[in-house]
Amino acid sequence: MSETVQDSTGARVRVEHDEPNSAFVVRDDSGEVAGRAHYLTGPGSETERIMYHTEVGEEFSGRGLAKILVSHALKESSDSMRTVVPVCPLFAERLKEHGNDFLAIGGRYRWATEADLEFVKQNV
Repeated sequence: MSETVQDSTGARVRVEHDEPNSAFVVRDDSGEVAGRAHYLTGPGSETERIMYHTEVGEEFSGRGLAKILVSHALKESSDSMRTVVPVCPLFAERLKEHGNDFLAIGGRYRWATEADLEFVKQNV
């Protein structure tokens, strides 16, 4: 699934799910990768996505691309019936502030446990 949206400067960017690499990717209008939100499939549960790291290139900072990535990843996870496990601080912050809104659109999440953190350490 790919979606074209405007960043905070009004420029068009494309967000897509790079499933083979377990990431959501945002590209600028030339197609260059501007950022990624990485995840792992939860241990023992194909329906969980442990969102562990979000990055945006320095040259793209200040455009709201991390927020776009988080929003897109949450929406796609909800649409595909995946439970989000926020290890990345950006995902955790978003769900602390808007978790009820996410649940209202059919999203599912649970807070990360020590076992989740250890799983990320061992698999990244």
